[in-house]
Amino acid sequence: MKNILVTGCAGFIGSNFVPFFLDKYPKYNIINLDLLTYAGDLENLRECEGNPKYKFIKGDICNRELVEFIFTEYDINGVIHFAAESHVDNSIKNPGVFIETNVNGTFTLLDVAQKYWMDAPFKYKERYLETDASANDGVQTSLPRFHHISTDEVYGTLNETDLFTEETPYAPNSPYSASKASSDMIVRSYQETYGMNTVITNCSNNYGPKQHDEKLIPTIIRKALASENIPIYGDGKNIRDWLYVLDHCKGIDLVYHTGKEGNVYNIGGRNERTNLEIVDAICSILDAKVPKNRSYKELITFVEDRAGHDRRYAIDATKLESELGWRADEDFDSGIVKTIEWYLEKYKI
Repeated sequence: MKNILVTGCAGFIGSNFVPFFLDKYPKYNIINLDLLTYAGDLENLRECEGNPKYKFIKGDICNRELVEFIFTEYDINGVIHFAAESHVDNSIKNPGVFIETNVNGTFTLLDVAQKYWMDAPFKYKERYLETDASANDGVQTSLPRFHHISTDEVYGTLNETDLFTEETPYAPNSPYSASKASSDMIVRSYQETYGMNTVITNCSNNYGPKQHDEKLIPTIIRKALASENIPIYGDGKNIRDWLYVLDHCKGIDLVYHTGKEGNVYNIGGRNERTNLEIVDAICSILDAKVPKNRSYKELITFVEDRAGHDRRYAIDATKLESELGWRADEDFDSGIVKTIEWYLEKYKI
């Protein structure tokens, strides 16, 4: 049995990942540590209730005493770290919360894991090593792994043609992206300094079931169905690369199990869209599925642009595709229909 600490499971991506992971790996136990801030909802994990392989613990990743207790009590031998403050607008209003959770919280998890798994730098505890009878020295087998989930926003903004690769220099432009860039660097330092088995994945914009109402696509759907103005920042021409959440979960699974130690992998959907294209597509689908006496597109309203709003993000996922064989199953046209249908069922429409 493997006991995996997964942080932030009650949020959007984590609550899609855990049911997928439990179903695929019945020999794993998942311990979910989540503070249940406004963005976390245990309703997202209802399907896991009663599963003997799943344990929920309410708590803060910054609480070192609690994290140490979890490692000892459950003999944690893997971490998949989703927990983070992630809304850019909120980071502009209250950056301190982002530094505390995303930077200090990640440090706490890393430091506890390193001390629990290792006796010294580059020396894992004996129980994680297996001696080959034909050799005189210890042979490392399946070492505990710390998988840090990050974002493409750490790279800053792009021109009209370039793509983010794993070698793109970091240039974060918001307190949120700066806090994630900082946490990435701390993870990297634990690999370089202590020889800790870490991997990092930087993903593009996710969408799909269970996303919090504050995000762009749920906001468009919710406002449209309520016949309220649909707010679009600036001129609506900011571009993002959209990744269906289950495709992201499959990428995380691959990297956690087969990614090279100390490596970074970018996960992107190769689905670039402007915000205007997003809202137009959603309104067109809603016009067909839930017609009203006028098009939902008439509700589109342009509002003042957010401070420090990056113009374009786009990920080159070649490394993940070529090294590990990952492919996104959904393009935007198929994924957005599934997403809208999920929300229509949620709202009982």
